[in-house]
Amino acid sequence: MNKIISVKNLVKTFERGRVRALNGVNLEVSEGEFIAIMGPSGCGKSTLLHVLGGLESPTSGEVSVCGVDLCRAKKLDSFRARKIGFIFQLHNLIPVLTARENVQMPMFELKLSSKERNEKAEKLLRLVGLEDRMDFVSPKLSGGQRQKVAIARALANDPRILLVDEPTGNLDSASGHEIIQIFERLNKDGRTIVLVTHDKEIAEHASIIYQMKDGQISEK
Repeated sequence: MNKIISVKNLVKTFERGRVRALNGVNLEVSEGEFIAIMGPSGCGKSTLLHVLGGLESPTSGEVSVCGVDLCRAKKLDSFRARKIGFIFQLHNLIPVLTARENVQMPMFELKLSSKERNEKAEKLLRLVGLEDRMDFVSPKLSGGQRQKVAIARALANDPRILLVDEPTGNLDSASGHEIIQIFERLNKDGRTIVLVTHDKEIAEHASIIYQMKDGQISEK
């Protein structure tokens, strides 16, 4: 299978080098894989996702995503919008917008018509089981429903990769199970998923589990 993510000797430091969040990470992910990265808070999991998504620049090392060298790439905003979907523990929905409107937000990068944006948002909200909540603003939705909107929004531009950070951390077990089932369906449809979690039960839904500790990664 094609390698869709390749990371070599990745180092990321903060506070002028005093804090070493990533300490020589090596990782390869093939297209269509569902991998989980487990580890305690502060081990570097979220920092790794941010580097993979172009939200943080590495201090040193090599990072290739979808064939793009992120250390040298220009127009990273456009790259992220078209190739990568982010899903965070805090869903980051705009509270004054409806579910339908939140899902449409990334689509402006593609310059779709209003009708096309609306039709696509409806399709994605049906995909995650929210066909009866499309016109609810986020404060009127449950935690699980808000996370489903966030998943639909992450899929808005048909990204090849989903980067998922503790997606069930604020949810009850039933809602968390529903969210993981959605990721499993998306993976079966060919989407590559990189999920970070501290929850062993969540990690076990992935095909490959890595352990992260002190900024380094190893296969479980």
